[in-house]
Amino acid sequence: MPNPWDFNEEAAEQEEEQRTLLREGEKKASRIFSGFIDFAFSGNILEIAFGLILATAFTAVTTSLVSDILLPPLSVILPLRRNMNEKFAVLRPGPNYTNEDGYNTLSQAQKDGAIVLAYGVFLNRVVNFLGVGLALYGLASLYQYLSKDPIIKHSVKCRYCKKRVSDKATRCVNCTSWLDGREERMR
Repeated sequence: MPNPWDFNEEAAEQEEEQRTLLREGEKKASRIFSGFIDFAFSGNILEIAFGLILATAFTAVTTSLVSDILLPPLSVILPLRRNMNEKFAVLRPGPNYTNEDGYNTLSQAQKDGAIVLAYGVFLNRVVNFLGVGLALYGLASLYQYLSKDPIIKHSVKCRYCKKRVSDKATRCVNCTSWLDGREERMR
């Protein structure tokens, strides 16, 4: 049986190695945590998070505008007899389909197991996409009008490489040709 008062060199080395490993692990964990805090609370990340929250709310408002305001009058103007969302074509009827009654709603057809082409939902989403795009373009134009920071960057095609470059550029960034026609005058 080993005497506890005897100095064991191997045990001391193992204990020192364990302390060193623990200190290094604590340093790495602290560095990772502080790096995450710096990343999470940096200005750009908070701006992006704020922008995403606003974009989600803006999309919900635009979706409601399209679904609840724009498409119902369109359904009345065009002889559709129902909301645009409910327009569908039955490709293969389900087991409870009858030729006399058919399906009155899209959900009824889907519950019966029919294969349907829901073109009304697709048209709703296309109009919704166009509405969101136009509204965002309007907001970007208003922001650009009120501030000096451009969001909408206008571009032109380079006549030599046919790639798009800023309309304020004097040389193409892709092929380095002059955009003001100097090369044509030299010939």
